[in-house]
Amino acid sequence: MEIKRAAFAGSWYPSGASECKEQIEQFLTQKNGALKKGNFVGGIVPHAGWFFSGSIACRVIASIANSSANSSSAFDTTIQKTKSKKVDAVFIFGMHMNPLAKPCIMVNGAWQTPFGDLAVHEPLASEFINNFNLLNPTINLKIDSAHSFPEENTIELQLPFIKYFFAESQIIPIGVPPSDVAQTIGILAVESAQKLGLNVVFIGSTDMTHYGNNYGFTPTGSGQKALDWVKAENDPKAINAMCNMDCHEIVFQGLKNRNLCCAGAVAAAAAASKKMGATKGIPFDYATSYEKNPGSSFVGYSGILFAL
Repeated sequence: MEIKRAAFAGSWYPSGASECKEQIEQFLTQKNGALKKGNFVGGIVPHAGWFFSGSIACRVIASIANSSANSSSAFDTTIQKTKSKKVDAVFIFGMHMNPLAKPCIMVNGAWQTPFGDLAVHEPLASEFINNFNLLNPTINLKIDSAHSFPEENTIELQLPFIKYFFAESQIIPIGVPPSDVAQTIGILAVESAQKLGLNVVFIGSTDMTHYGNNYGFTPTGSGQKALDWVKAENDPKAINAMCNMDCHEIVFQGLKNRNLCCAGAVAAAAAASKKMGATKGIPFDYATSYEKNPGSSFVGYSGILFAL
């Protein structure tokens, strides 16, 4: 099996299994170890280095793993309990793309993680490709192997969490541009899994407003006023769109207000979750890089859970 190497291990997150496990256990105790209770079919996670946003991403994915349609009791956040949910495949939508870019999918092989390799669910990838090409004959879906799929922090930063909390699952990594095709990708992901009788969940990866001279975006100047504007005005617009599961508004927000760097990935996850029966997005947590590294340039991070 062709293995895609972990490009960000040892820098953006720990390279060893024991170090990753220790970090995950710490994340699960933060904010009083609070995981959301409910029946979740998908979610949105940030993708900065674990130091900055790993806690949010970890606890969103753990909440999805813990969700159960048959239980309304509060979740037990112990490590053993968070590994309990059986899912055949996790669709992970990500990648920094412009609206004219072509979507891409990794169709074979596996992706290296500190906890072991995460294999692509090849029958599901094949079914998705067939359905996509039938419905969208004029759109060129780029088909990549493990060797040729881009090295993207948007996807890789989530993989140790997926391997840890969904140990028996495989993955379908898809790069999604911020365009109308995002909603189609989400819907077809669900239909492809249903045709094969598979149990799947969906994760969309995005950071929020990138503010400051480092990012060429300073519409309200600098200082506390700028930070307040991002936290109280610009990022909430995108959070509202995600909670409303409004795919068109999600893409619009990302392109117009620059508050979602991977709006296509978010729209695909929202569309897929809605197709699965989700009716709302629940805000999980919010932070900025400013809290960890105060400066004139900073990034927003949000977690969302899509609930039935």
